Amino acid sequence: MREIDARLITDTVARLCIEANAALSPDMEKAVRTACCTEPWPLAKTTLSTLCDNLDTAKATGLPICQDTGMACVFCELGQEVHINGDFEAAVHAGVAKGYTEGFLRKSVVKDPIRRGNTGDNTPAVIQLRLVPGDKLKITVAPKGFGSENMSRLGMLRPSDGEQGVKDFVVETVRLAGPNPCPPVVVGVGVGGTFEKAALLAKQALLRPVGSHHADPYYAAMEDELLARINALGIGPQGFGGATTALGVQIETYPTHIAGLPVAVNISCHVTRHKEAVL
Repeated sequence: MREIDARLITDTVARLCIEANAALSPDMEKAVRTACCTEPWPLAKTTLSTLCDNLDTAKATGLPICQDTGMACVFCELGQEVHINGDFEAAVHAGVAKGYTEGFLRKSVVKDPIRRGNTGDNTPAVIQLRLVPGDKLKITVAPKGFGSENMSRLGMLRPSDGEQGVKDFVVETVRLAGPNPCPPVVVGVGVGGTFEKAALLAKQALLRPVGSHHADPYYAAMEDELLARINALGIGPQGFGGATTALGVQIETYPTHIAGLPVAVNISCHVTRHKEAVL
């Protein structure tokens, strides 16, 4: 049995919070820069160029890419042969508090959803924990801003709605969002499971490299079709029109009940952030 000290988890989460907010993952940065080169609409191209300049400035200065440094979503894969020496969840929350305080990141979390009141350190995090084989702990920190989060939707479709119903729901969600989620966006789609499982699948889809495809060719083709349909909406970068409304559509699926067809769409902005470490 391998031991991992909770203090190491705290320090790792803190570092990932800071790094995720200052630099995009290489795949995401490449997608933004490629879109800038290929976008035909002049205003959209200029907008994408400005976004690229912002990425460069953030990376050079260590400042956040976006003023909304998000709510910390922390995905953990814990090996069955690992023993955490200390309180695991407390260590994650402490890491978020440390990262957002020491990194001078905006603290956006309120104590109560209705009565509000800022917690002062961007805690608590939203923790998703999976038990997996092995003796490692993989931690992925994905700060999620709410300009895009607020544009997400979940629908409990009928099985008879089928493939077309799913595709129409996804496209309609992006159309209704318009410029609000700061496009170009990445669209995470969860299909199947239950009410809460579909939503989790949609968020997990955003952790995949942008532009990657589902392993099943059926869903890979659906991803390509949805991306084309979404970009044909003409919303464009920051809502100024153009051919680049989305940089990617990524679908994750799970078996479901005979009477159901849950579909969730988690929209993420051009600052789709996630950093990971393996302990």
